[in-house]
Parts: sequence; structure tokens; C-alpha cells
Amino acid sequence: MTAKPKSWAYEDFVEGASLDLGSKVVSAAEIVEFAGEFDPQSMHLDEEAGKASILGGLAASGWHTCAMFMRMLCDAFLLDSTCQGAPGVDQVKWKKPVLAGDQLTGTLVVVAKRLSKSKPQLGFVTMRSELFNQRGESVFELENSVMFLTRDAAGIPA
Repeated sequence: MTAKPKSWAYEDFVEGASLDLGSKVVSAAEIVEFAGEFDPQSMHLDEEAGKASILGGLAASGWHTCAMFMRMLCDAFLLDSTCQGAPGVDQVKWKKPVLAGDQLTGTLVVVAKRLSKSKPQLGFVTMRSELFNQRGESVFELENSVMFLTRDAAGIPA
């Protein structure tokens, strides 16, 4: 059985283009589960503690928000791409609390792209991503470069 070739390669990203990352409803149970494992602060574990904090309710950890963003990115296109990983994250901002019951929607804008000087079969795509809650408020921003193989290197027809 032959694996299906990936659809997204370096050449498919156009500077200024915007991609929809879909949406996700955040449940109280997943906030508590993530926090219990990775960020067991009271505002992430208990509704009353969250209400008593500056966050105003049971709030997802910023790291949980990053993880939810990553899942949205994977589902939107990354799993169907020639992605080779990322050399890091340039910026991440948690702008507003993500509360239980919030519906997140995401967008991504291609900021820049360039081929690697040392590995011409590899390109760097700089992306600026943002998540919004159901009120249209920006709750999260992330900017980073991601490495993608070219279509030729991945064996994808032009």
C-alpha cells in the first residue's frame, strides 16, 4: 500500500495569504485534565478559585491554549503537509483568559517565506497565528517559522 502524497509543500504558501484553522469549544473537563497533568495551579483546576482570580473563571493554562492551537493547526493542514518541524517560536502571547465554554476560532497569515541557503529542498515559512473567542476577542497570538520540503524534494507533482 502506497502512502498518499502530502498536499501542502513549501510552494503552496503565499505571502499575505490567510488560512482558516477551524474552531474548537473548550470544556471544563479538558481544562482540569490538562492542568492536573501539566499546570496544576488552582485557577486551572477549580471554578471558584478561577472566579476569585484575575482570570474570572475556570481558565485554560496558557500551555493548554498552545496545545489546543497546535491541534487546530494540525487538523487544518499541517498533517497533510511536508512539514519538517520548526526551529522555534519567535513570540507567543496569551492576551485574554480562555475560559470553560469558550469557542475558539483560529486564523493564520503567511508573513514571509524563503528557501534554505544550505538545503535548497527545504523552505522556511514564517506564520502569524491568532485565536479568537466567541466574542471576537483575540486570546492568543503566535509567530514562528516552520520548515517545509519543496514539492520536488517530497516527490509531489507540480
